[in-house]
Amino acid sequence: MSEGRVAGLAQQGVSHAGRAKASARRDTMAELSPVLVEEETDPVETERARIRRERFERNWAWLEKHAADVYRHRGKIIAIAGQKLFVGDTTDEVLARAKAAYPEDDGLFTRIIPRERGPRIYAY
Repeated sequence: MSEGRVAGLAQQGVSHAGRAKASARRDTMAELSPVLVEEETDPVETERARIRRERFERNWAWLEKHAADVYRHRGKIIAIAGQKLFVGDTTDEVLARAKAAYPEDDGLFTRIIPRERGPRIYAY
């Protein structure tokens, strides 16, 4: 960790132990999560990706339009496929039902609907 970064963390009240723990966590994550970025040049693959993205965008637009109804399913897992809602207790359950109903929809996605409404704080 750079001297400037350490000083900045110290000014924010982060202890030496906290800095060491954060640094160790980053080191572990870097070891476990290598990132490989490649440019796709195959026009067939590029077209497949474009179509998949369009399907996702249609499903996302459906979610935004029906958000009030979707977010009533507190504590559940949802999937959107074919611009339709699938609700269940597990990701496997909703994915199986969504894929069975719309096997061609590779733009489907899942969300966890939190039990409680309110702000979310994400930290590691």
